[in-house]
Formats: sequence, structure tokens, C-alpha cells
Amino acid sequence: MTTPGRGLHGHVLEALGPAITAGEYPPGSVLRTDELAQRFEVSRSVMREAVRVLESMHLVESRRRVGVTVRPKAEWNVYDPQVIRWRLAGADRPHQLRSLTVLRSAIEPVAAGLAARHATAAQCAELTECALGMVAHSRGHRLEGYLLHDVAFHRVILTASGNEMFARLGDVVAEVLTGRTHHEVMFEDPDPAAVTLHVDLAEAVREGDPARAEALTREITAGALQELDILAP
Repeated sequence: MTTPGRGLHGHVLEALGPAITAGEYPPGSVLRTDELAQRFEVSRSVMREAVRVLESMHLVESRRRVGVTVRPKAEWNVYDPQVIRWRLAGADRPHQLRSLTVLRSAIEPVAAGLAARHATAAQCAELTECALGMVAHSRGHRLEGYLLHDVAFHRVILTASGNEMFARLGDVVAEVLTGRTHHEVMFEDPDPAAVTLHVDLAEAVREGDPARAEALTREITAGALQELDILAP
């Protein structure tokens, strides 16, 4: 998964990426690098570096005598955290949030069941610490602090599953949780029932109860979908 660098080519990416994912450059559109270099007042080498990053995300492809062409949405690397971030910042946000939350609903309960079987003592302790941090930040409109602990909690669940494919989805889940908070698709304070479910889930993993861990995670993800029905229909 790719994270754009800082500096000049990062500046170009932060303009072009959201424009492409928002449909301002429809599939098949040809981007002229010379024209873009002039527009952004950067060198051709900087422009080429930006294009290379967009290519790695499968947003564009470069062909000799043709130029840089925007690829169809079906070919994009939709798991790239930056692509997710760009799409969440645009008009595609409701669809993107729902798509990612459905993905979580399919993956995280299974990961939690595996975590209850495979989590180390250190991972169990980290889960408990994250859950308590969520409790501590669940009142008083402290959503940024809550988000940090929430993201860390779900990363541990995915990693503790022992499945490297699930673990790699940590960045994806982090982006949907972050996007939900930063784009105000969340109540001013987290749902107390959801907070309690995270505490209970940490306990189920610590006690080695896969069935309970999976069931609790299904409740968490179902609640996230219900929030979308209310806040981002």
C-alpha cells in the first residue's frame, strides 16, 4: 500500500488524486504531464514521480505516444489507504463508507474469533488498554482521543488473528474509522453500548472464547452500519 511522500510531488498528488477519484478526470482521460507540470509549477521530474505514485495505485497508466491515461474505477487499488482517504473526502463518501463497513462486517468477526485462539498475553493486555482508553475518551466530545484507541484496538484484533491477510487490512480499517470521525459521520460522543462491546470483546479474547468474541464483533459492526443509516444514508 502506498503513502504519497511529502514535498512537491506530494502537493501534486493531493490535487490530482482527489480529482481523479471524484471523477473530474473520467476513465480514459489523457493527462499531459507537460501541461500539468506548468499548471502546478513543478519540474517534469517531480511530475513523473507523482505519476509513478498514481500508477502504483492503478489510478492511471502511462503509455508511449499516448500519455497518462486515467484507468477505470474497477482497476483502482481500492485497498490503498490514500485512495480510500481521497474517496472519503469526495462525493463518493457515503458509498465508500458503506462498502468499507460491509467489508469490516465480513472480516472482523472471523478475525476476532481467531484472536481469541491465538492472541498473546501482550496482545491481550494491549486490547484491554485500548478498550479502557476508549472508555476514558467516550464522553466530553473527545473524539480524536477516542479514535486513537479505537484504531489501535482494531489493529490488535486483526494482527492477533494470526492471519497475515487480515493483519494487512489494519490500514483499511484505520482509514474508515478515521474518515467516519473526520467527516462527522459519527455522533458527538460514541454510543455507550458500542464502547461496552469493545470492553467485552477484549475480555472474550483474553479468556480465549472464540464464539463470544465473534458474536460481539458482529454486534460492533452491525452497530456501525446502523450509524451509517442514520448519519450517511
